[in-house]
Amino acid sequence: MAYRPFLATGTALAVLTALAPATPATAQTTGAALPAAAPVADLVRAVDIPFQQFTLSNGLRVIVHTDRKAPVVAVSVWYDVGSKHEPRGKTGFAHLFEHLMFNGSENAPGDFFEPLEQVGATDVNGTTSFDRTNYFETVPTAALDRALFLESDRMGYLTGAITQRTLDVQRGVVQNEKRQGDNQPYGLRRYKLVEGLFPAGHPYGHTTIGSMADLDAASLADVKAWFRDHYGPNNAVLVLAGDVDVATARAKVEKYFGAIPAGPRSVAPPAPIPASLPGPASEVMKDRVAATMIVREWAVPGINDQDAAALDVAAGVLGGLASSRFDNVLVKGEKLAVSASASYQPMAQLGMFQVMAIVRPGVDAAVVSKRLDALVADFLRTGPTADEVKRYVTSTVSERIGGLESVGGFGGKAVTLAEGALYSGDPAHYKKELAALAAQTPASVKAAAGRWLTRPAYQLSIVPGARDAYAEAQVPPHKDVPAEAAPAVTGDRGPIPAVDRVADLSFPAVQRTQLSNGIELVYAQRDTVPVTQAVLSFDAGIAADVEGKLGTGQLTLAMLDEGTATMSSIALAEAKERLGADIGTGNSQDRTTLSLRVPSANLAAGTALWADIARNPAFPEGELTRVKTQQLTQIAQELTSPNGLAARVLPRLMSPGTPYAKSQGSGDPKAVAALTRGDLVAFQQAWLRPDKAKIFVVSDRPLAEVRAVFDRQLGDWRATGPAGTKTFPATIASVSPRIVLIDRPDSPQSLIQGGMQTGLKGTDDLLPVQVANDALGAGFLGRLNMDLREQKHWSYGVGGNFSRNAFAAPYVVSAPVQADQTGPSLTALRRGIADYLTTKPMTPAEFDRAINAGTRSLSGNFETSLDVLSAMQANDLYRRPDDYYATITTRYRALTRDQVQAALDRAIDPAKMAWVVVGEAAKVKPQLDSLGLPVEVIPAARVAGTSAAPTAGAQ
Repeated sequence: MAYRPFLATGTALAVLTALAPATPATAQTTGAALPAAAPVADLVRAVDIPFQQFTLSNGLRVIVHTDRKAPVVAVSVWYDVGSKHEPRGKTGFAHLFEHLMFNGSENAPGDFFEPLEQVGATDVNGTTSFDRTNYFETVPTAALDRALFLESDRMGYLTGAITQRTLDVQRGVVQNEKRQGDNQPYGLRRYKLVEGLFPAGHPYGHTTIGSMADLDAASLADVKAWFRDHYGPNNAVLVLAGDVDVATARAKVEKYFGAIPAGPRSVAPPAPIPASLPGPASEVMKDRVAATMIVREWAVPGINDQDAAALDVAAGVLGGLASSRFDNVLVKGEKLAVSASASYQPMAQLGMFQVMAIVRPGVDAAVVSKRLDALVADFLRTGPTADEVKRYVTSTVSERIGGLESVGGFGGKAVTLAEGALYSGDPAHYKKELAALAAQTPASVKAAAGRWLTRPAYQLSIVPGARDAYAEAQVPPHKDVPAEAAPAVTGDRGPIPAVDRVADLSFPAVQRTQLSNGIELVYAQRDTVPVTQAVLSFDAGIAADVEGKLGTGQLTLAMLDEGTATMSSIALAEAKERLGADIGTGNSQDRTTLSLRVPSANLAAGTALWADIARNPAFPEGELTRVKTQQLTQIAQELTSPNGLAARVLPRLMSPGTPYAKSQGSGDPKAVAALTRGDLVAFQQAWLRPDKAKIFVVSDRPLAEVRAVFDRQLGDWRATGPAGTKTFPATIASVSPRIVLIDRPDSPQSLIQGGMQTGLKGTDDLLPVQVANDALGAGFLGRLNMDLREQKHWSYGVGGNFSRNAFAAPYVVSAPVQADQTGPSLTALRRGIADYLTTKPMTPAEFDRAINAGTRSLSGNFETSLDVLSAMQANDLYRRPDDYYATITTRYRALTRDQVQAALDRAIDPAKMAWVVVGEAAKVKPQLDSLGLPVEVIPAARVAGTSAAPTAGAQ
């Protein structure tokens, strides 16, 4: 299933013994043969992204893909510069520039996000990898000129806007980005793996975050020279995908980018695949983790090599499929590991092949290591079966089809075209990749694996213990930097383009019907891709977990695909893979879901599997002990994670004595250890039943066909026995204000989270408070983030939002901050909220931005079927009409600034918030003692054993 409690993927399990189903004997089963799956060749043919391309005289390559399904255009700029281009002494420069290029340019001074949020841009971001840096946003068609102006200005007119203060601030932000990554369990392995695999000075031998010492030593002249050397138009690919044609694109791109002169051409540095390791073949690292991680990594060929597709399949068969060999043997069969995986990361000039296992507590890590190596050796000797190859290829192609629906973002069509152009010189390279994948045979995969996985592998074991010393990001000595005036336009390109009227959202019509047994079916049609996505939603959720046995709900979900009355877990996993189907579980506060995504050509067979899992879970005793151990290990992992620790404590402070206080990560370890098969059967029969279910579906197939398919599998399902009930108080009160400090040694950062009940419920109209919060805590431009990140550079990112549940909508703030600024950061958060509610309320400009962003972003927010499916479920949960989003623009425009500010003033009060701080108590507590709130210190190891219901205090 898609429910993945561990770091790795696989979850398919060993063959089950026959067991009686947990559901009534009269329930329909699916023991009959499934309908045949669509041929892989047919799926491959469905992956098509038509495009046209041209090149400006300055060398800028432009690719245009027309997709008229929504009035939006994805703008994606990919620069041929990544960490591999960084020489000694300048590591981290490419990533630093990813940050600097969001801080304004000569003709568009100030924050890059501001003019884009005004027009309702979505998916605005940038990333850096070994091979490239990219920037992207999806904008309403009417705002395309603005996006192109901004992208061209930071390409051609940036250096005049980079000041010493900008450099210092973004250096500090990058340091906190590094601290945030380092602060996670196993967070230091990324450095060890590249250093262990590649020799010093190799282009791929350092991480993209780079050396903090190198960044600290960088002068303003250094970074400006780096920009001039690498960010010219002849070093870039621009992709426009969406509601645009090539003639329009050519005129606009020529207008905005044509005058930018070409710069030096990026040259890929020599990056040979090492034939040997630069140092020890095996190393051990200690970290504050709950279970030992074993990793093997090989240097292998990259994306353009003839062996790339075969290595991809090898990784999938070994440890990527739900029925992978590692899962079947290490996790389910021999029960040596709680998770195991394999992955192939292809890059432009080489790749990395990794296998990994998390050792089951109580098992000798040396035994797991030896068995992992033996499984790899057996694969090299025998290769995969034809069925394994076919299942992996089908699953992969199915995922690619789903990815075709989005024009932009992190993985849409613009990304596919840009990657092909930049890495392979061909925007249509994805077709060659898929053709190569479909052409793989057991022999070709065995041969490629034999060529590369017999070479030396770097081996790393991360074991529990006090964290080893490492190159922590240091706080640089204080330097007095003169205050700078507000940024001003220094260029001569004219004003940022205005935006014409943005087209209103066209939300698909939602229809409701019922199956024969009364289950309501909520349907919308989207025909962009031939895929059906459905959710079987039960009125359960975390709030339905069993008091005194917290974790029952999660264990029940984890056991659902361990086999049915007629199919073993391996048979289920293999059947899903042959169909390219993804079946997963989910748990929100109020709802429990069983989801299905399947190519519509395989809808009948995919629905049969989905229904069998819902109706006939076997909950086999033979697998229960193993799955409980996985969940107990996950609980132990949560107690080493900053977010995992805070997520266990804050709900108790915000919602004491209510069903929402049951939100305790993966549960109570003592209770989970004692759970029986009978407990799971009882939970499933009380909560995962047809009279608590609704089906939500978005498909390219018509409603009549979808209903008929679902009715055949679910229409005769009947509930038996009493249904579960949830009881909520009329009002929910938080505890009295306090700070709970969770002592987590070796923490380079502190995680601050605060929350309070607002008196609101999810079923209330929250639009006024959400609009008011836009300028306070929501998004990058929120005052809390701008203060702690962009002004003080104490954090990588801060947010505050309403956590919307059916019966409560508490306000929650989250801020990971550098440890030495924990107390000042909490003070700044409280002051920032208080000022916003009193002396420094929302400004007219902030209000206008919130309304514009809220209305103009709608088409981008609901571009995909999954977006629509999520909205349909939210509307139902919050008791809103099905056409809520089709009419929301009118409601936005009827709001006033005074109205939304007054609504927020009534809802939140920083003086009534309870706070959780996860950090090293010895460093942090002295900073908190002077804040005027009682401070309670809890060791991290004790968090799972603390009371779930603190005494509530009046708000």
